[in-house]
Amino acid sequence: MTASTHTFGTSGFVPLDDGRRLHYMERGTGGPVVVFESGMGFSRSTWGLVQPAVAGHVRAVVYDRAGTGRSDPDPRPRTLERIAGDLGALLTALGPGPFILVGHSWGGPIVRVAAAADPDRVRGLVLVDQSDENCDLFFTPATEKRHRVMRFALPPVARLGLYRLLGSKPGRVQPADVVTDHRAEDFTPRAVGTMLAEMAPFPGELRGLRDRPPVLDGFDVSVITGMRSTRLTASTRKAITAAHRRTAYALPNGRLVEASKSGHLVMFTEPELIVGEILRMLG
Repeated sequence: MTASTHTFGTSGFVPLDDGRRLHYMERGTGGPVVVFESGMGFSRSTWGLVQPAVAGHVRAVVYDRAGTGRSDPDPRPRTLERIAGDLGALLTALGPGPFILVGHSWGGPIVRVAAAADPDRVRGLVLVDQSDENCDLFFTPATEKRHRVMRFALPPVARLGLYRLLGSKPGRVQPADVVTDHRAEDFTPRAVGTMLAEMAPFPGELRGLRDRPPVLDGFDVSVITGMRSTRLTASTRKAITAAHRRTAYALPNGRLVEASKSGHLVMFTEPELIVGEILRMLG
C-alpha cells in the first residue's frame, strides 16, 4: 500500500491464485466496508462522486476488474462466476467484513452472485440501474444486433480516439484526478477488449440468473432505477424500470428507489441518492 493524495485514497494490489493481480484503492476507516463494482468494461473511475462521500463515514473501496484500469487481464472467459470469484477474493483480502456491495449496471449481477456465494459476510446490496434479467429487452434480436455492431465498431473507434472523445463526457463531472484516470484508462483498445470479453457471455449469463436467481434473503437490497428518458429511449427505460420494480418487490428485504433526474448513469447525475442508500444501510 502506498501513500496517496488521490481522491480515492491509497492504492494496493490483491494477488489471485492464478498469479493475476487486482488493483484497488481505499479511503476511510471503520465498517461495514463498502466495496464498489463498476459497469461493463469500466474501471474504478466511475465512483468519484460517491466513494469519497461514503469514506467520510466508513472504509470505502473501489477496484479494477481484470483487464480494466491497473488490474491484470484474465486469459479465461469472463463469465459471471469467474468475475464474481475475483470479487470474492478481493473481499477475503480486505478482511472479514461485513460488507456493503454497490454495483452499477453489469456490476449489479456481479455483486449479487458474489453475495450469494458467501452471504454471512454481506450486510447489504445497492444495485444502481443494474442489468436485470427480468427485462425481456435483453433477450431480443435487436439487442443481439446491437452487440454485433459494437463488436465490429468499437475497436477501430477506440484506436482513433473517438471513443474517449465521446464516451468520457458524462464522467467529467468527477474530481479532476479521477477524470484523468477515467479518460486515460477506460476508453483505450485494451478497455474495449475487456468490455467485449465481458459482453460475449452476457445474454447466457442473464438467462442463467433468470432461471436460477441468487438467494438474497438475508440482507437489505436497494434497487435504484433511473427514471429519466428521451423520446427515443422512453419505451426501453420503461421496460428496465419495470424489471427493477419486479426484482425489488420479489425480495424479502428489497427496496425500490427511483432516481427521477437520472437515466443509466446515476452515479454522475444523482450520486447523493446512492450515498443516501449506503448510509441508510450503515444506519
